[in-house]
Amino acid sequence: MIWPNRKQKMEEYRTNGYKPGWLIDRANRQVFIYRKNGSIESKAGTSVQLSGEDVLPDLTLIIEL
Repeated sequence: MIWPNRKQKMEEYRTNGYKPGWLIDRANRQVFIYRKNGSIESKAGTSVQLSGEDVLPDLTLIIEL
């Protein structure tokens, strides 16, 4: 389980204007993708591919969980 204070901190960042972000939960092999439009996507697995989308369009990361 991802620590509740990390999710709370991400919500605090979003409230203060920071929109994009990734929250990585290695214990449960999940990544939460926080987008500028306010949506949150969850990806799970042993290997997750992330992109910088419109913030860093040339960035692609593969996270091994």
